[in-house]
Parts: sequence; structure tokens; C-alpha cells
Amino acid sequence: MNTLFPRVLRLSYRKEPISSFILTVGLVDAVIGGVGGQSSLLVLGILMVVMAIVVRWKLNQPYPLQTPQTPPKGYLPPSPTLEPLPVLTHDQRQKRRKR
Repeated sequence: MNTLFPRVLRLSYRKEPISSFILTVGLVDAVIGGVGGQSSLLVLGILMVVMAIVVRWKLNQPYPLQTPQTPPKGYLPPSPTLEPLPVLTHDQRQKRRKR
């Protein structure tokens, strides 16, 4: 337990430092409020812990990919009457560069 806790704490801080910080502050507030008999600090700490858990849960959710509802329409209609462009040979390219 002694070696496992620092590893888990370090990994969580490296992975998501903002939610881990909020979680730590909330836990400290809850402990101080619970031990000291201050119910408002205890409630604030519990709310911060819940908020940190929600933030961490939202960050770990997979991002939904939006797929188009209708397939994209082509702007040019397919027509077999169009002839392909002529293939240029090396000699024709040289003649066009000299002009």
C-alpha cells in the first residue's frame, strides 16, 4: 500500500492535473470540515470532490464522431463522352519550355 499510493497519485497528476488538483483541494476541505465540525466546509469539500469526479469523467469520454446523414453529391455528372487529356512525351515538354 505504501508504494502503490504514491504511484497512483503521481500517475493521476500527470494524466489530468486540473481534476486531480480540484479533487485534492476538495478532499482537504472535507477532512478539515469534518474534523473541525464546520459543516459548511465539509459540504464545500464534498461538492468539490464531486465536481472533480465529473470533470475527470467528462474528459475520459470518447469524442463522438459525426457522420454525414446524406452522402456528398458530386458537382460534375459522370459522362463517358469526355475524352482523357493527351499524354505528353518528353520531347513535347522540351519544345514547350523553349517557347
